[in-house]
Amino acid sequence: MKQLSTIFAIGVLAIFLSNQALASDAGHTSEAMEHAGQALAHGEDGHAKVLVEHAEKALQHAKEAEEAHAAAHKHMTEAIKHMEESIKHGKMGHADEGAKHMKEAIMHMRKSGH
Repeated sequence: MKQLSTIFAIGVLAIFLSNQALASDAGHTSEAMEHAGQALAHGEDGHAKVLVEHAEKALQHAKEAEEAHAAAHKHMTEAIKHMEESIKHGKMGHADEGAKHMKEAIMHMRKSGH
Protein backbone atom coordinates (compact mmCIF):
# COMPACT_ATOMS: atom_id res chain seq x y z
CA MET A 1 0.00 0.00 0.00
CA LYS A 2 2.86 2.34 0.80
CA GLN A 3 4.27 1.70 -2.68
CA LEU A 4 0.95 2.67 -4.28
CA SER A 5 0.92 6.01 -2.49
CA THR A 6 4.53 6.61 -3.54
CA ILE A 7 3.71 5.77 -7.16
CA PHE A 8 0.65 8.03 -7.02
CA ALA A 9 2.73 10.91 -5.62
CA ILE A 10 5.34 10.44 -8.33
CA GLY A 11 2.61 10.45 -10.98
CA VAL A 12 1.07 13.66 -9.67
CA LEU A 13 4.50 15.31 -9.57
CA ALA A 14 5.24 14.16 -13.13
CA ILE A 15 1.96 15.65 -14.36
CA PHE A 16 2.66 18.93 -12.59
CA LEU A 17 6.16 19.17 -14.03
CA SER A 18 5.02 18.19 -17.52
CA ASN A 19 2.38 20.91 -17.56
CA GLN A 20 5.04 23.51 -16.80
CA ALA A 21 7.33 22.20 -19.54
CA LEU A 22 4.52 22.04 -22.08
CA ALA A 23 3.44 25.57 -21.24
CA SER A 24 6.96 26.81 -21.90
CA ASP A 25 7.14 24.95 -25.21
CA ALA A 26 3.67 26.13 -26.21
CA GLY A 27 4.82 29.69 -25.55
CA HIS A 28 7.52 29.44 -28.19
CA THR A 29 5.17 27.83 -30.68
CA SER A 30 2.55 30.48 -29.99
CA GLU A 31 5.09 33.27 -30.41
CA ALA A 32 6.35 31.73 -33.66
CA MET A 33 2.79 31.57 -35.01
CA GLU A 34 2.06 35.14 -33.98
CA HIS A 35 5.16 36.53 -35.68
CA ALA A 36 4.65 34.33 -38.74
CA GLY A 37 1.13 35.73 -39.10
CA GLN A 38 2.46 39.27 -38.78
CA ALA A 39 5.17 38.52 -41.36
CA LEU A 40 2.55 37.18 -43.77
CA ALA A 41 0.26 40.19 -43.32
CA HIS A 42 3.07 42.68 -43.85
CA GLY A 43 4.39 40.74 -46.82
CA GLU A 44 0.97 40.79 -48.45
CA ASP A 45 0.85 44.55 -47.82
CA GLY A 46 4.22 44.98 -49.53
CA HIS A 47 6.19 45.83 -46.35
CA ALA A 48 9.32 43.74 -46.94
CA LYS A 49 11.35 45.24 -44.07
CA VAL A 50 8.67 44.52 -41.46
CA LEU A 51 8.09 41.06 -42.97
CA VAL A 52 11.76 40.25 -42.37
CA GLU A 53 11.63 41.52 -38.78
CA HIS A 54 8.68 39.30 -37.90
CA ALA A 55 9.97 36.35 -39.92
CA GLU A 56 13.28 36.44 -38.01
CA LYS A 57 11.44 36.51 -34.68
CA ALA A 58 9.18 33.65 -35.83
CA LEU A 59 12.24 31.63 -36.86
CA GLN A 60 13.94 32.20 -33.50
CA HIS A 61 10.88 31.01 -31.55
CA ALA A 62 10.32 28.07 -33.92
CA LYS A 63 13.91 26.91 -33.39
CA GLU A 64 13.50 27.12 -29.61
CA ALA A 65 10.26 25.10 -29.79
CA GLU A 66 11.97 22.55 -32.03
CA GLU A 67 14.83 22.20 -29.55
CA ALA A 68 12.38 21.61 -26.72
CA HIS A 69 10.57 18.95 -28.76
CA ALA A 70 13.84 17.19 -29.63
CA ALA A 71 14.95 17.08 -26.00
CA ALA A 72 11.55 15.75 -24.93
CA HIS A 73 11.67 13.05 -27.60
CA LYS A 74 15.17 11.98 -26.54
CA HIS A 75 14.11 11.58 -22.91
CA MET A 76 10.94 9.67 -23.77
CA THR A 77 12.99 7.28 -25.93
CA GLU A 78 15.30 6.66 -22.97
CA ALA A 79 12.32 6.16 -20.66
CA ILE A 80 10.94 3.48 -22.98
CA LYS A 81 14.28 1.67 -23.04
CA HIS A 82 14.39 1.61 -19.24
CA MET A 83 10.78 0.42 -19.01
CA GLU A 84 11.58 -2.47 -21.35
CA GLU A 85 14.58 -3.37 -19.20
CA SER A 86 12.44 -3.13 -16.07
CA ILE A 87 9.94 -5.58 -17.53
CA LYS A 88 12.71 -7.92 -18.68
CA HIS A 89 14.32 -8.00 -15.24
CA GLY A 90 10.94 -8.32 -13.50
CA LYS A 91 10.11 -11.39 -15.59
CA MET A 92 13.43 -12.91 -14.51
CA GLY A 93 12.50 -12.31 -10.87
CA HIS A 94 15.01 -9.47 -10.39
CA ALA A 95 12.72 -6.98 -8.67
CA ASP A 96 15.56 -4.79 -7.42
CA GLU A 97 17.07 -4.40 -10.90
CA GLY A 98 13.61 -3.85 -12.39
CA ALA A 99 12.98 -1.10 -9.85
CA LYS A 100 16.28 0.59 -10.73
CA HIS A 101 15.31 0.71 -14.40
CA MET A 102 11.83 1.99 -13.59
CA LYS A 103 13.37 4.74 -11.46
CA GLU A 104 15.47 5.78 -14.48
CA ALA A 105 12.38 5.64 -16.71
CA ILE A 106 10.49 7.96 -14.37
CA MET A 107 13.40 10.40 -14.29
CA HIS A 108 13.50 10.53 -18.11
CA MET A 109 9.73 10.96 -18.37
CA ARG A 110 9.94 13.92 -16.01
CA LYS A 111 12.68 15.45 -18.09
CA SER A 112 10.68 14.88 -21.29
CA GLY A 113 7.91 17.17 -20.10
CA HIS A 114 5.21 14.79 -21.31
